Amino acid sequence: MSDPGNTIAAVTDIDEHGRPEPLPAADETTTLLGFLDYQRATLAWKCEGLDAAGLSARVASSTMTLGGLLKHMAYVEDLWFGRSLAGRRPTPPWDTVDWNADRDWEWHSAADDTPEALRALWRSAVERSRALVAELPPGEGMDRLAATAWSDGRRPSLRWIVCHMIEEYARHNGHADLLRESVDGRTGE
Repeated sequence: MSDPGNTIAAVTDIDEHGRPEPLPAADETTTLLGFLDYQRATLAWKCEGLDAAGLSARVASSTMTLGGLLKHMAYVEDLWFGRSLAGRRPTPPWDTVDWNADRDWEWHSAADDTPEALRALWRSAVERSRALVAELPPGEGMDRLAATAWSDGRRPSLRWIVCHMIEEYARHNGHADLLRESVDGRTGE
């Protein structure tokens, strides 16, 4: 298995927005993690340089914000890699949330966080995810099953988790495009 914790080192180019271009011909692990890192970098690009007002901007009647996206994706990183894949207990701030009282707590509470805190929360979640994948025993690769089973007893593979995370980022990066354009007119992909 290639080094899954260091896919950025396995890129041929960094684009004009600081995103690592996945290698065009690599093994499965490098390819999937390369596309995940590309999607992560796209969210970072869409949120860069914005102050609290920019990260709190909304479009039309939606309550979604770029700050909410950063906090949501930090939660999703910790949920899938920390809790599901590694079987770890929730860490702060997720460990004290009453999810029954507010199923969208991460989205709503982002308005109370500074831009620096939101970016740091997201970056640290991404780093924890990368570290957890890098810590997997050699040879397990994408077939590695999550430590935590779903309610029906099935356990997703690392391949499923990474593909789900690519989908999650790609979907929300579409939202980020619209939100960023509403803030300062900045567009792109």
